[in-house]
Amino acid sequence: MSTVSRTTAAPTAPPARSWPVLLVVVCAQMLIWLDTSILNVAVTTLADPVEGLGATPGELEWVASAYTLVVAGTLFAGGALADRFGPRNTLVAGLALIGVASGAGAFVDSPAWLIVARAFMGAGSGLLMPATLTVIVQSTPEEKRTRAIAIWSSSSGLGVAVGPVAGGALLSHFWWGSVFLVNVPIVALCLLAVLAVVPDLGGSRRRVLDLPGLALSVLGLGGVVYGVIELGGGSSWYGPRVLLPLVLGGVLLAAFVAGQRRSTTPSLDLRLFRQPGFTAGSAVLLIAFMALAGHLFYAAFYLQGPRGLSPADAGTVMIAAAVGIVLGSQASPALSRLWSARWTVASGVLATALTYVAYAWLDGHTPLWVVAVLLWIQGFGMGLVGTPVTAVMMRGVPPQLAGAGSAVNSVTRQVGGTLGVALAGSILSGVYRRRMADAELPGATPGLSPAAEEQARSSPEAARSLSRSLDLPGLATTADRAFLDAMDAATLSVAALALVGCAVAVVGLRTRAPDPAQNTPHSATIPSDSAETPSGSTETPSGSTEKRTAR
Repeated sequence: MSTVSRTTAAPTAPPARSWPVLLVVVCAQMLIWLDTSILNVAVTTLADPVEGLGATPGELEWVASAYTLVVAGTLFAGGALADRFGPRNTLVAGLALIGVASGAGAFVDSPAWLIVARAFMGAGSGLLMPATLTVIVQSTPEEKRTRAIAIWSSSSGLGVAVGPVAGGALLSHFWWGSVFLVNVPIVALCLLAVLAVVPDLGGSRRRVLDLPGLALSVLGLGGVVYGVIELGGGSSWYGPRVLLPLVLGGVLLAAFVAGQRRSTTPSLDLRLFRQPGFTAGSAVLLIAFMALAGHLFYAAFYLQGPRGLSPADAGTVMIAAAVGIVLGSQASPALSRLWSARWTVASGVLATALTYVAYAWLDGHTPLWVVAVLLWIQGFGMGLVGTPVTAVMMRGVPPQLAGAGSAVNSVTRQVGGTLGVALAGSILSGVYRRRMADAELPGATPGLSPAAEEQARSSPEAARSLSRSLDLPGLATTADRAFLDAMDAATLSVAALALVGCAVAVVGLRTRAPDPAQNTPHSATIPSDSAETPSGSTETPSGSTEKRTAR
C-alpha cells in the first residue's frame, strides 16, 4: 500500500486561536448548505406562474443542478488555488462571488437568468468549500482534528435547519427573490470575520491552475446531467437529446481523468487515491449525497403539494433532518471509536435507506410527526457518514496536498447532489407525465383547453394553479395522486442507491493491515477500519497501537 511522501510542513495557527478559526469557517461553510436547502422550500413558488417565474420541472432541476454542477466543476480549481495562494485568499474570493451572484439572482425575470446566477453562486462555493476544510486541517492540532471535522460536518445540518425556516419566513412576507438576497448580509459578516480571525496560512506559489482539466470536468459533468434531465423530461433514451450528451459527457470525463494522469500539475491529483480508505470513502460520499439530494428534492414537493403546507410550515418540518444531522455528526467520533469507521458509516447509510423506503407508504393524510421522525432518522444517519469518512480520507493526505484532498472530498458531495437531483427529478417527472397521460382530467370537456391540459400534465404545480384559477378541485386531486405514484418510484430508486452505498462502506472501508515498509517518519498508513484514541494514535484490530506521524 503506497502513500504520498510528506515533504513540507503545514503552517498552523496558534492553538489558542484554533476554535475561533473553526467557528468562522463553519459559518462560511454553512452558507453553501443554506443556498441548497433554502431552494427546497422555494421550488413550488418558483414554479408558480403568478407568484414566481413559472419554471417548468426541467428548469427547476437546472436551477438546483446548475449550482451543484458548477460547484463540482470548480472545486478542483478551488483546491489548487487554496494550495497555491493560501486558503484564506480563496475563502475571501469565494464569499465575494457568492454575495454578488446572490444579489443579482434576486432580481432576474426568467428561469434562464436564475440558472445563470445560480451557476455563479456555485463557482463561489467551489472556491469556498475546499478552503474551509484546508483551514481546519492546517490550523487545528492533531488531537483536536477529528472533533473539529465533526463540527465542520455539522455545518450541513445547521444550513439544512436555517435554510427551510428562513426561506419559508421570507416567502411568507416577501417575493421569491428574497431567498437569494438574504445571502448578501450573511456574506458581508462572514467576510469581516474571515479577515479578522482566519490566519494567512500561505501556499505553494508553484502550483499551476489546470484550466484544460477544469473545462473538461465541467463539460463532462454537464453532458451527463443534461442527458439525465432530458430523459426525465420525456425524451427517448436513444434519442440525440439524451444519448449524445451522455456519451459525450462520459468521453470528456474519461479524457479528464487521462489528462490528470499525465499532467505535472493536475487539478485532481490521482496519488490521493493511493491513500488507505480515500477511494472507498469518496465512493460512499458520492452515493450517500446522491441519494440524499434526490430525496430532499421530491420531499419538498410532497410537503408543499399533496400535504398542502406553506413554505414556512414545510421548513419547520424539515428542521427534524437538520437536528438529526447535527446530533449524528457529534455522535460519530465516539461511535467510530466503539464500532470503527466502517460500521459507523455503514449503519448510517443503512438508516437513510430505510427512511427512503418508508416514503413509499406516505400519502396525503400521513401524520406530520411520522414525516418528522423519518427526516430525523435520515439526518442522524447522514451525520454518522460525513465525519468518519472525511476523517479517514484526510488522515493520509500530506499537508502540501490538503487543498486537493479537501477538493475531492467536497467534489464527491456536490457531484452526488447534482446527479441525485437529476436522477430523482427525472424519475419524478417521467412517472408523473405517464400517470397524467393515462388519467381522465376532470372538466376536460369545457374546462380545459388543449394547451391547459398539456400544462397540467407537465407538472403538479401547474395543475394545482389551473385547479385554483378554473375552480376545478378534481384536477388538483388527480395531480396529487399522480405525484404520489411518481414519488413512490423515485424513493424506491433512491433507497436502492443508498443500499449500494452501504455495501460499498462494508466492503471498501474494511480493515487494512499497515505496511511496515511504509512506516517511516515521512509517511503514514492509517487503517480505515481503525479507532482513533484520544491521544491521536490508531488502534489496530490486534490491540496494538501505531502512533500516527504528526502533520
